[in-house]
Amino acid sequence: MTSPWLPKPTLPGDRVTLRPFTAADAEAMGIILADPDVLRLTGSVTSSAEIEQASPLPDERTRDWYATRAGVDERLDLAIIDSATGALVGEVVLNDYDANSSSANFRTLIGPEGRGRGLGTEAARLIIGYGFEKIGLHRIGLDVYAVNPRAQHVYESVGFVVEGIKRDAFAFDGEYVDEVWMSILADEWAAHRGRPGLAARG
Repeated sequence: MTSPWLPKPTLPGDRVTLRPFTAADAEAMGIILADPDVLRLTGSVTSSAEIEQASPLPDERTRDWYATRAGVDERLDLAIIDSATGALVGEVVLNDYDANSSSANFRTLIGPEGRGRGLGTEAARLIIGYGFEKIGLHRIGLDVYAVNPRAQHVYESVGFVVEGIKRDAFAFDGEYVDEVWMSILADEWAAHRGRPGLAARG
């Protein structure tokens, strides 16, 4: 039986193109993964000291990770390519697939060169649309730390709704942070296709 997760697609948009990762992308992703905001806002580190020690050079595990993403079933990892420059500026991912509930988790990260221009918003719409319309998912969920309101705003702008708050779920430099749980369902996506504000205005 053919998997809806394979082969990995290339998804063109106006501002970005999403494409499968290749081994050559590890260098660019190493720099993005070591960015202080990426490290702090994704909960990848627990202290400022760890941020200072982060290296932009990809280790063997990182190289292997991006070299193998294109062949992995039941998840979708795509590189975000800035249409204006051709640069790789981040990634979008559907993972933690549950076949019984037809659900998956969404996550993304954007490096400094990709911020503030709507690239992340379009990238989210592209992969979420693919998840519902091509893979056939029923639900896509995510979690975001409360210290990242910019990301939460992006998620809300493409149709995610807040389900709840996991209080004091993470600590950075000894300060506790809430975790916000959000989701979007297939029928909600069908109604607005990632633009709930326009749909509400009719």
